[in-house]
Amino acid sequence: MKNKGSKVKSNKLQNKLDRKAWLFVLPSIILVTVLVFYPMVQAFIISLKSGMGNNLSFVGIDNYKRLLTDSTFKKALFNTILYLIVQVPIMIILALGISVLLNDKKLKARGFFRTAIFLPCVTSLVAYSIIFKSLFATDGFINVFLMKINLIAEPIAWITHPIWAKILIIVAITWRWTGYNMVFYLAGMQSIDDSIYEAAEIDGANAFVKFKSITLPLLKPIILFTTINSTIGTLQLFDETVNITNGGPANATITISQYIYNLLFKYSPNFGYAAAISYVIVLIIVVLSFIQLKAGGDKNE
Repeated sequence: MKNKGSKVKSNKLQNKLDRKAWLFVLPSIILVTVLVFYPMVQAFIISLKSGMGNNLSFVGIDNYKRLLTDSTFKKALFNTILYLIVQVPIMIILALGISVLLNDKKLKARGFFRTAIFLPCVTSLVAYSIIFKSLFATDGFINVFLMKINLIAEPIAWITHPIWAKILIIVAITWRWTGYNMVFYLAGMQSIDDSIYEAAEIDGANAFVKFKSITLPLLKPIILFTTINSTIGTLQLFDETVNITNGGPANATITISQYIYNLLFKYSPNFGYAAAISYVIVLIIVVLSFIQLKAGGDKNE
């Protein structure tokens, strides 16, 4: 009888704790539902309509069919995927390399270098874009410097040439977000016990072997996180293309997010078609995140 009584008391206590736990979680659930899930559902409903404001008319999947013949959308999609394929690997590798260097206890002024590399992440997007536009102008500092050291004979049209403009956008994104990823890798490296490296040194492992066999495997979850995070950020790229090149020349640098903005605020507003394009970003993010999780060997599925 005592066991039954104690079990009943234990169950009551557990139920009481569960109710209290739900009280703490409930505000977050409500906020996420109202601010995230509800707008997502509404956006999908709008993507099946055409027009703007109260004059939306149901058109079914016509907006999605239109994507197949829209040359501007195809260009924006190509540019966005190009930035993703080129910039994300460069940034991840660069952040890893820098974090390894700045994790060296023998390096003096480590704090200064860490702060200096992280600072771009907290600068204003508009401010740094304007500075980049000035630095890479035809008569800007970069062209003047390259000509003085005889690397180029004439100024490079960083902003007005289709290829160089894309390179400029990639350079700008890499400069801004490398330090952000570096912080995660540094935190991961500092949590690795020094005794593991010491044991490897006793076994004759050099710096490269220690990095490949110890650091990389232990940083795998963090690398996976930063890769997915960077993928999502690049697919939503907007500020740099708007403020540095304005999507030009001739839409050579336009991204999907900028095209959505143009459809809503620059061209004749079409909320339905803009919402349909936004769901393309959602679909790409879901697919790529799933692939990255599978490639990363996620054990918590």
